[in-house]
Amino acid sequence: MTGGTVIALQRLRQQAAQWAWHVVCLPVAASCLFPLAWMVSSSLKTQQTVFTDFSLIPAVPHVENYARAWIQGRFGIYFLNSLGYTVLVVAGVVACSALAAYAFSRFTFRGSGFFYKLLLSTMLIPIPGAFVALYILLNQLGLIDQGSGQWLPRLGYILPQINGGLPFAIFILKPFFDGIPKELEESAEVDGCGVLGVFWHIMLPLARPALGVVALLTSLAAWNEFLLAYLVFSRHELMPLQRGLLAFHGAHLTEYPLLMAGMVISIVPIVAIYLVMQRTIIQGITAGAVKG
Repeated sequence: MTGGTVIALQRLRQQAAQWAWHVVCLPVAASCLFPLAWMVSSSLKTQQTVFTDFSLIPAVPHVENYARAWIQGRFGIYFLNSLGYTVLVVAGVVACSALAAYAFSRFTFRGSGFFYKLLLSTMLIPIPGAFVALYILLNQLGLIDQGSGQWLPRLGYILPQINGGLPFAIFILKPFFDGIPKELEESAEVDGCGVLGVFWHIMLPLARPALGVVALLTSLAAWNEFLLAYLVFSRHELMPLQRGLLAFHGAHLTEYPLLMAGMVISIVPIVAIYLVMQRTIIQGITAGAVKG
């Protein structure tokens, strides 16, 4: 068997393996995309046809359902609230976790390993599991909505989410910082760069893929958060976007086309963020997989 034949057989095996993976992945992708397609299709139907018309493309699409959902669900104020909450939570988590992960990665102090493991152990306790203690703490700090003032209740909604997102973000960023050669920092220090300068000019740019993953996962959690809002807020004008979806769910009747239209509106920002940051996110996930 000649060398060219061996190479051709190897290429054929690689192509067959790729096709086999495609055959396995396509049904999985279809099972993930079908609910989204059905949601969009249902948002274009009427209350009478949503359970009788099983076509993905309605014969008469009712695009006005989106305008009705936006107005009837008061999505304008809820959308702006969720947008502001998400931006602040993501900024807080990314900034605090990057500094903490860099400190755990590069500085050795007494009890650093213990505190790092203790921090990671808090991931076992979800925010709803600590609602009683959290409510008492926020109430004592005056961060529960009492019907007057807007900024303190908003702060009481944002800070617990930042606190809850830090352990997982640090868990992602610390191994990434561990994999960056220390020689880069030493070279920067020789050139007169301080600790914060090294962190800002060297470490953060190199950790951009991991920061993108943290930003996406945090924005997804903050955008979809709902239970904490009911714990902190009592006024509708402070509620996030998910509160608007309840406007279409009644005790005796649920307006499914408007509910589906509202859900489509609620997922558009997250899909847009993923499409914009897709390359950075994939780089962060693959880099973490290689280092793992």
